[in-house]
Amino acid sequence: MNKYQYKVQGVDYNVEIEEVSGNLAKVNVNGIPFEVELQQPINAAQAITRPKVSAPKSAPAAAPAAAPSVAAPAAAPVAGNGTSVKSPLPGTITAVNVKVGDKVNNGDTVVVLEAMKMQNNIEAETTGTITSVAVSAGDSVMEGSVLVTIG
Repeated sequence: MNKYQYKVQGVDYNVEIEEVSGNLAKVNVNGIPFEVELQQPINAAQAITRPKVSAPKSAPAAAPAAAPSVAAPAAAPVAGNGTSVKSPLPGTITAVNVKVGDKVNNGDTVVVLEAMKMQNNIEAETTGTITSVAVSAGDSVMEGSVLVTIG
């Protein structure tokens, strides 16, 4: 297993490459598993460049993070119907104040996110019912990761 450390826009990423088969690679980014598709097949001795992220094969407990060399984050493990509340910055979830079926109003705190040693209240952006919760306390999330969905 090859291990690499990347810094992208000031954020550190630990990337472990578990297996490469043709143009598919199994990697872990900060402990979250992804299957990535390479733009061109490589052999194991060559360096990996510019992988494209596809959805993880098995849904991890944490909300998926973007691979360091890719701009878009992966989709949440289970998304409900409605408006997604996304993480405005990378951090660690310290509290989830809602569960599926809870009714929330615009401005209600749904998740507390710790980033740069500060607690950030993540608020509902609309009034409705929680249709999915994609994170739990202790999860690490990246900017743009879906936290909850309000239907």
